[in-house]
Amino acid sequence: MNSFVHKHFADILAFYAEAGVDVALDEVAVDRFAESAAAASARRPSAAVMADAPRGQGTDSPTAGTRPAPSRPAPSVGAGHAPSGAGMQVSAQPPDVAVMAARDAAHTAASLDELRGMLEAFDGCPLKRTATRLVFADGNPQAKVMFVGEAPGRDEDVQGLPFVGRSGRLLDLMLAAIGLDRTTAYIANVIPWRPPGNRTPTPQETAICLPFIRRQVELANPDVLVCLGGPSAQALLGITDGITKARGRIVPYDTGSRTIKAIATFHPAYLLRTPLGKRYAWRDLLAVEALLKGEAAG
Repeated sequence: MNSFVHKHFADILAFYAEAGVDVALDEVAVDRFAESAAAASARRPSAAVMADAPRGQGTDSPTAGTRPAPSRPAPSVGAGHAPSGAGMQVSAQPPDVAVMAARDAAHTAASLDELRGMLEAFDGCPLKRTATRLVFADGNPQAKVMFVGEAPGRDEDVQGLPFVGRSGRLLDLMLAAIGLDRTTAYIANVIPWRPPGNRTPTPQETAICLPFIRRQVELANPDVLVCLGGPSAQALLGITDGITKARGRIVPYDTGSRTIKAIATFHPAYLLRTPLGKRYAWRDLLAVEALLKGEAAG
């Protein structure tokens, strides 16, 4: 490979890495354009069929040649397995059916360990098929404060723990600023599987995972819930404002068994991109500290 070609390959790989595409789902690349062309060609009647058709009669006529056999649905992939063949499609439940299944399953979990086991076995969310592993939680489930982000990233997907990359290191510093660490805080995400390429989860994916994180909050039973970022605040607190307006407000949150205090603040990933936001996040952290000490009124 000459240096010119090598440089172009290096540039392409760098582009993919910047875009968050860092996991190959198959060893052999699949040419989707060729698949589409082949499917279109199969739908087109051949010249011989057109020649055999009676004049004035189209191929939709019962006598216009033999119709192709209906295609069979692709086989589904079992729990926790990625597609094994190139171009293989994975059947999935309709979103509304998956949401109902998630609600029914989450409601029956009697402990956090049982809830984790249910998520390991749950096949209703398509993100599970592309993620490396479940990212359930980290920290102390007996802690008085619980932090909830949106979804795992690449580092979290590799290690199976939330907030372990650059965002995680910043979160650790934020916790330390108010006297907390991962032994005195409980950390999770609304979505427990990494979206491909770190893309934003779809509303359907969030709706499917929401019953599980709600049950996780209820079972952890913290005194204070901190939503990290707008998507987490919108999903758990029902806040429709942007995070800039929503942050810092202390609102009630019904865990299902009692009402606790909740607050939203900026996600550490946002603070890495926008350092000026740290001054506001610091105020929110002081509010969290006051709530834990019982010094702030809801």
